[in-house]
Amino acid sequence: MGTIFFLLIFLLSFYYCIPKIISTTTNVITTNQSIADGETVVSSGGTFELGFFSPNDSTKRYIGIWYKQILPHMQTVVWVANREKPLTNTSSVVLKVNKWGILALLNGKNEMIWSTNTSRSVQNPVAVLLDSGNLVVKDANDDNPENFLWQSFHFPTDTHLPEMKLGKNFRTGHEVYLSAWKNDNDPAAGEFTRHIDPTGYPQALIKSGTSVVARIGPWNGLRWSGSPIPLLECCFFQFIFNEEEVYYSFSLINSLDLTRLVLTSNGYIQHLKWVDWTKRWHIYYNLPADYCDTHSLCGAYGSCDIDDTPVCGCLEKFVARYPQQWEKGDWSEGCVRRTPLNCKKEHVFIKYSGIKLPNTKYSQYNKTMTLKGCRQVCSRNCSCTAYSSLDISNGDKGCLFWFGELIDIRKLSERGQDIYIKMDSSERESEAGSKRNKAMILTLMSFSLLMAMILLSLIFLLHKRKKKKKLLLKEDFALQMFQLSTLTRATNNFSLNNKIGEGGFGAVYKGLLEEGQEIAVKRLSRTSMQGLDEYTNEVIYIAKLQHRNLVRLLGCCIQGDEKMLIYEYMPNRSLDSYIFDQTKKKLLDWPKRFHIINGIARGLLYLHQDSRLRIIHRDLKASNVLLDIEMNPKISDFGMAKSVIGNEMGAKTHNVVGTYGYMSPEYAVDGMFSVKSDVFSFGVLLLEIVSCKRNRGFVHQDHNLNLLGHAWKLYKEDKSLELVDEQLADSCNIFQVLRSIQVGLLCVQQHPDDRPSMFSVVQMLANESLLPKAKEPGFFIERDVFGEEKSGSQTGSSKNDVTITLLDPR
Repeated sequence: MGTIFFLLIFLLSFYYCIPKIISTTTNVITTNQSIADGETVVSSGGTFELGFFSPNDSTKRYIGIWYKQILPHMQTVVWVANREKPLTNTSSVVLKVNKWGILALLNGKNEMIWSTNTSRSVQNPVAVLLDSGNLVVKDANDDNPENFLWQSFHFPTDTHLPEMKLGKNFRTGHEVYLSAWKNDNDPAAGEFTRHIDPTGYPQALIKSGTSVVARIGPWNGLRWSGSPIPLLECCFFQFIFNEEEVYYSFSLINSLDLTRLVLTSNGYIQHLKWVDWTKRWHIYYNLPADYCDTHSLCGAYGSCDIDDTPVCGCLEKFVARYPQQWEKGDWSEGCVRRTPLNCKKEHVFIKYSGIKLPNTKYSQYNKTMTLKGCRQVCSRNCSCTAYSSLDISNGDKGCLFWFGELIDIRKLSERGQDIYIKMDSSERESEAGSKRNKAMILTLMSFSLLMAMILLSLIFLLHKRKKKKKLLLKEDFALQMFQLSTLTRATNNFSLNNKIGEGGFGAVYKGLLEEGQEIAVKRLSRTSMQGLDEYTNEVIYIAKLQHRNLVRLLGCCIQGDEKMLIYEYMPNRSLDSYIFDQTKKKLLDWPKRFHIINGIARGLLYLHQDSRLRIIHRDLKASNVLLDIEMNPKISDFGMAKSVIGNEMGAKTHNVVGTYGYMSPEYAVDGMFSVKSDVFSFGVLLLEIVSCKRNRGFVHQDHNLNLLGHAWKLYKEDKSLELVDEQLADSCNIFQVLRSIQVGLLCVQQHPDDRPSMFSVVQMLANESLLPKAKEPGFFIERDVFGEEKSGSQTGSSKNDVTITLLDPR
C-alpha cells in the first residue's frame, strides 16, 4: 500500500506541474506556460523546433530554432534569440510570454536576459512557431500576419529562409538584413552583413562593417545582375520595390524541400539544400563566386574578367588613369576615357555587352520608358554618364541611369547585360575608321604572311632541319642539352635492365646521373610513328609549363640520329600500372584515388586556363599520368598537345590524334577538338580510377555496353555504388565516390556544351554543391575497334588503348 501511495503522490505532483512547463508536442507558448532547458516546442508540420542549444564545441546555451528532422549531430540552427547574451547556467531560466505580449527569457530572479518588443497589446497573446520557421507573437485568435506583435523573420541572424523578406520598410524605417555568426562556435554578430540597399536603385550587397566587400548587383527582372548562376529549379524568387517597401524573398516549388541561404562567418552567401539520401547539406552556389566579385577591384571604368590575366582591364576606348600603377597590379584608380568627354558638345553612346551592371548607388530609374527614351533623357542631362534597361524579364523595359563614374564592372559573357556609356563623338568615327583600318591591316597581314611563308620555305630548304631544331631548343627554351655520352653512361648503355616503358615514341629508360640524380630518358625510336615534329612539340609546350601536377622536363638531347627527352624520374611509374593490375590496385585506397583525381583535374585546369599557352592535351589517359614517390599525379606526354590563342577554345583538324577509349565523339568522328575534348578524356579516366576497369575492352555478363554505358545504366537505376572497385569497401567515402562518379558522367556527356569546364570540375570535386543531372554519355554503346596500343610513358604498354599518331604539320 505504501508503494502505491507514493506513486499516486508522484503522479499528482507531475500533473500539477504541467501548466508551468510546455508539452513537447505543441507549437504554442501561452501566458501560463514556459519552456526550460531540455524542453522544446515544435512547429505544427514538424519542420522546425525551438529550444535551448549549444553550438558545436561550446558550453554556452542559447535559445534558437533548428530543423526538427535533421539528426542531432547535424543540428542546423536557423535563428538565435540571445546571440549577444549567452547563458552559462540555465538553472531556473525559462522562456515565456507575459500578458503584454512580450516574449522574454528570464532568470530565477525574474530578470530579463532577452526579450521581444511591441508597441501595442492584445487580449490573449501567445508565441507560435510556424512551419516556415518563423516565431511569432500574436493574439491567439488572429492569424493575420499584418497584426502580429513581433516575428523572428523581422530579426533574422545569419539565415534567409523561404518566405522571409529581406529589405526595408520605408514607412517604418525597419530594415531586415542578415548578420553572420562570429564563427561556428559563437552566434554573436560577426563581421559580415547582407543587405538589400535601396540607395539609388536597390542592389544586393555584402558588407564588412560599413565597407562594401561584394555587390551582387541590381535586380534586372530575372535575377541580380551580377549573379553568375541561372535561376534555380527549386525556388521561385521575388523582388518587390514600391513606395512602401523594398524586399527580396524566395519560396519553394516543392514545400517538402529544406532549402536556405546562409551568410557565413567569412562573408559568403551560400544557397544550400538538404539531400536526405546523403544526409548532408549540398551547396547550390557560393557568392562571391570568385576574385572578380571583389567590390570595385578594377576601379572606375575597369572591367574584371576571371578568365583573363591579369583579371583587370579597362573597358574598350578607356585607358588606365595611372599606367605605371596599373602595370604594377594596382588597379584601384581605374580608367578614364581615352578621349575626354564634354557632354555639352556632340557626344555618342557606345554599347558594351555581357557585363555585370555597375554600382547603382548614384543612379536613377524610370519603370516605363523605352531604351530610345532612355537615350534622349541621358543625352540631355550632362551629369548622366550611362543608361541601361531596368527590366529584361520580357524584352527591354524601363531605364536605369548612372551619374558619375561607373564602378564595379565585371565580364559575364553568358548572363551579362548591355550598358550604353556616353562618349565623345570622335569615338564613333574612330570605331568606323577602326573597322576600315582593321580590314586594311588584315589584307597587309595576309600578304605579309604569304611572303613570310615563302621565305621560310626557302630557309627551310637552305638549312639543315636538325641543326635548326637543336638551336631552337637550346636558345628559346634555355633547356639543358645533355650529351649522348652522359645519357649512355646514366642508362648503362640503354640496357634492357634499365628499360621501364615502351610507347609510340619509343623506349623509356631509368638513368642515374653522376651527381646521383635519377632521371627518365625518353628515346625516340628510328622506327617510331612519331618524329621530330612531335619531339619538338613536346619540348616547346612542356618547357614553358610549370605546375605540381605536370611532369617536369629536365632537358633534351639531339645528337646524330638520336633524339631524347630527359624527365624527372617517377618511382611509382604510371597510373595504369596500378588501377588495371589486380595486385597493385590494392595499394590505392579511396583517399589516394581521390587525391589523384583532384590532382589530374588541377593539372588540366592549369593547362586550359591558367598557363600562358592554354594547352589542349589531346591524349589524356591512364598511361600518361605518372605518380611520384608520394603518389602525386603528373600529367605527361605532350607530343600531341595543341596550343590555343586568347579565348579560343579549340579547332578542327583533318588528322585526328589520341587514344581510342578516351577520345570524345566530336573529335573522333569530325576532327573537332577543344578543351571539352580533354574534359571527356578526364571523365573516362575518372570512371576508370573508381572502377579499376578499362573503358575500351570492358565486358559485362548482362549487356554489351562499354564502361561509360555501364556507369550510365547504373546511374539511371540509382545503383552507382555497384561500379566501385571492390577493394575500396573499407576506405570508401560514399559521398565522395558517388559525387566523383556523377562528375565523371557529366564530363563524358555526348554534347561538348553540356560538359563542364575543368574549373567547374575542380569546384564540384572540392565542395558539396548540388550537381546537375548527367545526360547520356558519348560512345554509349561499345564500338567494334581492333588493335592494341603501345603507350608512350614510363611504364609498360597499356592494353586496349590504340593511339592514333597522324599529326598536323606544325
